[in-house]
Amino acid sequence: MGSLTQACSSSSLAKSVFSLASSPFIFTSRRKFRASTSASSASNSACLDVKEVRSTDLVDLEYADLNLKYKISEEVGHVRIRQHVNPLSSSFSTPAPVPAWEEVYKDPSLPLMVDIGSGSGRFLLWLAKKNADSGNYLGLEIRQKLVKRANFWVNELGLSNAHFIFANAMVSFDHLISSYRGPLEFVSILCPDPHFKKRHHKRRVVQKPLVDSILKNLKPGGKIFVQSDVLDVAQDMRDQLDEEAKVLEHVDTVDTEEGWLRENPMGIRTEREIHAELEGARIYRRLYQKKILIGSLQ
Repeated sequence: MGSLTQACSSSSLAKSVFSLASSPFIFTSRRKFRASTSASSASNSACLDVKEVRSTDLVDLEYADLNLKYKISEEVGHVRIRQHVNPLSSSFSTPAPVPAWEEVYKDPSLPLMVDIGSGSGRFLLWLAKKNADSGNYLGLEIRQKLVKRANFWVNELGLSNAHFIFANAMVSFDHLISSYRGPLEFVSILCPDPHFKKRHHKRRVVQKPLVDSILKNLKPGGKIFVQSDVLDVAQDMRDQLDEEAKVLEHVDTVDTEEGWLRENPMGIRTEREIHAELEGARIYRRLYQKKILIGSLQ
């Protein structure tokens, strides 16, 4: 794995994507890795066929800067989780307690990014490390073991601008975010659980109450980024957010195709995104901005 990382690092590519300079949470470039087929071919930057590389290897490469692979405490241990959780279960119906923000963040007045369904947390940790002084990062995750490990990683990395909360965003988002002192500037919902069966669609995280809570707390000019490798799920999120046209506008860019962004504008891919793209799946992305109304400027 060491030689693979070295080869990929030496042949990494920078690819330009659109820039939204008003937000500290969006990067203007992202890294792509190419792995050499052998030590002798590394100098020639020859590339492995993508099928020869495991998705877990690509995840390690994408997040190599964090160096988290072996940073697991005896207390946390190996984390085995259920992939699918029913957010409508009574066990997830109680709002999460509000943390003491001044104990969670060094500066609780900084702009906040919230990642709903933060999973392992690596995506948010990478962003927090890159933006240590310009923003705070909060992950809401319904699987408690992942939250415990993610907060362990926060401490291991010495981050004072990242935190994870065990919470059902459907019932806790407004309760938590309305108590935060600084502005809510960015919300991401990335590859949420698809809940394929029609009778389970009500379990999908993007529902009208959550959309309302996000819009209530999002500052004018703030952004919402959603994506999924399942077209039905992506279209469902798109339809619900498009219905808020009085408040939200879709951000069109030169990188838009049929209303979907071709590239992830965040500078780093999520783990699910890496797995899906390795399997040849398309990622459907949509970026929205809350309108700045005349009254909000007064």
